Amino acid sequence: MATDRDTVLEAAVGVLSRRPTAHLDEIARAAGISRATLHRLFPGRDALIREIGLLGLRRFATALDTAVVEQGDAEAALRRLVDASVPDATLCAFLAGENQLYEHEDINDLWEVQIARLHALFLRGQQQGVFRIELSAAWLSEAFFDLVAGVGWAIQDGRLAPRDAAFSLAELFLGGALRRPDVRTPAPLAGSTTTPTHSTADHRPDTDKP
Repeated sequence: MATDRDTVLEAAVGVLSRRPTAHLDEIARAAGISRATLHRLFPGRDALIREIGLLGLRRFATALDTAVVEQGDAEAALRRLVDASVPDATLCAFLAGENQLYEHEDINDLWEVQIARLHALFLRGQQQGVFRIELSAAWLSEAFFDLVAGVGWAIQDGRLAPRDAAFSLAELFLGGALRRPDVRTPAPLAGSTTTPTHSTADHRPDTDKP
């Protein structure tokens, strides 16, 4: 029977997310295949990591498509995206934590496409009066993706039950992102600028650039 590449990649990310230096033998065992079969599928550790990254980006793109993020009320679209992205939160965690991925131009190009769609969702929400305007759309995009990644790590470590993940993510993020008409936007501190700071996930491309 043919080996399903995506199944092997999912097994690999389950191991590597917990132990980034895990040997390929351990990854092969987790996937239920031999080291030789793993090598035939992915000729080396670098190739394996790159393919996991590509799988994660494809899955996140599918989540954006499923949620139809370009249409309708922005809050409703974001809630749909939460539901669509949580099942692959572990892959998002890998994307957020594996610096080596972003040495590949194709990975960076795919990341730019997906984060631009997320950025556009938050910008539309700000224009609709849904999301806070004192937080940049670029920062909201980074923060949302990193929270999805955090859900992946928490589920894997047993700190969050999968059945609670979508609710926990939506409530935590929207609790800070939704615009509250009765709360004034704070004035900038003396000497500060209004330029938003970047996410701590600075291995990813700068999405604040025009």
